[in-house]
Amino acid sequence: MKMATPLLVSILAASACLTANVCVAAKKPVPTYKTTFDCTGNSIAVEKLICHDPQLAQMDLELNRLYLLALTDEKSVPRPDKVEVDQRFWIEARNQCGSGPQAKACVVRSYAERAHRLRQGSAIARTKDPSRRTEGPVAYHCAGFSPLVAATFFTVEPGVVFLQWASTSVALTQVPNSSGTQYTGKDFKGNYSFWQIGNDVFLQIPGSGQMSCAAEPVG
Repeated sequence: MKMATPLLVSILAASACLTANVCVAAKKPVPTYKTTFDCTGNSIAVEKLICHDPQLAQMDLELNRLYLLALTDEKSVPRPDKVEVDQRFWIEARNQCGSGPQAKACVVRSYAERAHRLRQGSAIARTKDPSRRTEGPVAYHCAGFSPLVAATFFTVEPGVVFLQWASTSVALTQVPNSSGTQYTGKDFKGNYSFWQIGNDVFLQIPGSGQMSCAAEPVG
């Protein structure tokens, strides 16, 4: 039997790579980002997701910054010892997001809500650190809507806003928009939108038209 020449073997292999895109994909390792935990060990599914996602990795670092600040705040609500306990419970809850198709949305909400709680309870966590990636909470009064809407912003890429009013809360993700900054999301109730255009703010929730909102004065 006549053996194929080395050149022919190389040509055939290259052709197979181009056809299946297998070789091209194999040469592109998934990047790993800096987080507060070791990404090189036997990480659980949620940690692997965070390690390889730039948005989640940024949220992880910022959440840890807020947590460490809250631990130094003797006037925090709850007190630092309870903040530490709550953090452990939060990590356990975050890890339940798993690895399914909705895992990332679950993790985003988990970080956004925890950041909202830490900033809400600690003045030290709300200090204007130049490296911060969170702002708020800011209270908004929306026309025709009785409860105040509290908003905490994650200035990561893409951005995230956590909104809470009465017994309802939702985490929305920033979407491209040539006019202002818009965040969208949905849950079992329907679609949500939070839109900032200069000093104008608009909120749309399931079962309601677009509402004009204004930030409440601080202090």
